[in-house]
Amino acid sequence: MGDAADLTATELLEGYRAGTLSPVEATEAVLARIDREDPYLNAFCLVTGDSAMAAARASADRWRRGTTLGPLDGVPVSVKDVLLTRGWPTLRGSRSIDPSGPWDEDAPTVARVREAGAVIVGKTTTPEFAWKGVTDSPLTGVTRNPWDPSRTPGGSSGGAAAAVAAGMAPLALGTDGGGSVRIPAAFTGTFTLKPTYGRVPHYPASPFGTLAHAGPMTRSVPDAALLLDAICGADARDWSALPPPAAAFTGTPGDPADLTGLRVAFSPRLGFAAVDPDVAALVAAAARVFTELGAAVEEADPGFADPVEEFEVLWFAGAAKVVEHLPAHARAALDPGLREICDRGAAFTASEYLDATARRMELGRIMGLFHERYDLLLTPTLPITAFEAGREAPAGAAAPRWTGWTPFTYPFNMTQQPAASLPCGLTPEGLPAGLQVVGARHADALVMRACRAFELARPWHDLRPAALGAPVPH
Repeated sequence: MGDAADLTATELLEGYRAGTLSPVEATEAVLARIDREDPYLNAFCLVTGDSAMAAARASADRWRRGTTLGPLDGVPVSVKDVLLTRGWPTLRGSRSIDPSGPWDEDAPTVARVREAGAVIVGKTTTPEFAWKGVTDSPLTGVTRNPWDPSRTPGGSSGGAAAAVAAGMAPLALGTDGGGSVRIPAAFTGTFTLKPTYGRVPHYPASPFGTLAHAGPMTRSVPDAALLLDAICGADARDWSALPPPAAAFTGTPGDPADLTGLRVAFSPRLGFAAVDPDVAALVAAAARVFTELGAAVEEADPGFADPVEEFEVLWFAGAAKVVEHLPAHARAALDPGLREICDRGAAFTASEYLDATARRMELGRIMGLFHERYDLLLTPTLPITAFEAGREAPAGAAAPRWTGWTPFTYPFNMTQQPAASLPCGLTPEGLPAGLQVVGARHADALVMRACRAFELARPWHDLRPAALGAPVPH
């Protein structure tokens, strides 16, 4: 069976059921992979090896007795360090948080994976308070991309994506307020879904408000469906959570390899974005696959201008709220970029915030009408490939902020739509590019079905980074 760290969650579960593999062996393999690769990548800020092995032994015993807890029993999973985990600190990449806690509560996603029997192997890195689209922080340093450790894995769920790509647990819990699962998925050649807002309960409420989603990060669509089924469970602490879906994502109806009848729009630039030619070619080729699968694909833009200014009002104001309680000495120790956007966010007026909210509602109207004509929208996930680690934006970029190079992601946080990123090939430099698949609100199952059809037509499991060489300073 090879190294169990290279298996998907679906493959691990098949091995458990057949008795050819145990959760103990899988967890040992993942922890060994973390020991081998994380010195190069810095994807984990906490590795919970002892408790993971205890959980794996308990799972193995349940498998022997036929009393498994749920669909993830014995599968290793990592947790982004903005999600509360009972018994372990949640420091959010910041020196301003007291590690002593108390840490006596799980976030909804964490509670659900525990209930399903998953083995939590550790917490993954994030930029300070998850504020930007790359992953480095004053607390944990620079996180790096398994495809090229000189480059960023993206962010803010960059540690989660790097862990999945490098085989340091097949499942990861991430969050996305402006692209934070899709950006790193595109940079690391992994799969993710930002679900419809409210599909996955989220607590404590994000200071970024209803821009913030939680979602699965995996190497395959079936793995994401497994994890999504687990974390969609109800949680009374989230007043905005949707009811559980009517059907499991692992049992989505319809032939996943046949998209006949689907109306698909392909927007190479959303009408306003500049895209690297190598990325554009891979995404255009991926869009043609949907035609091969039976969909009616035509080039069409949704018809909105770049909402970056309005997004920044909402995002920067949220960031300012995060740190408003900090004394001057603690603010001085923050990521300098975070300090800058907090100062801008604190200066916005209520009228400006309401103007941005009105633009957001108009975007929702535009996309609602757009999806009366098209079932799905295809775009690049990002217009570029991974750039130098430790930078917020590529060298020479016209805009200094991360929002300047993520024009395809944040609009769909504003509209709360489901949006997936799936690998669509490697550029001549050998770096992954991502295709974004966007659906109407509540059409999560359709997005997943379309991604699975693409995955079957153009399997990406061989898109794996090589083992790394010498450790890189963080």
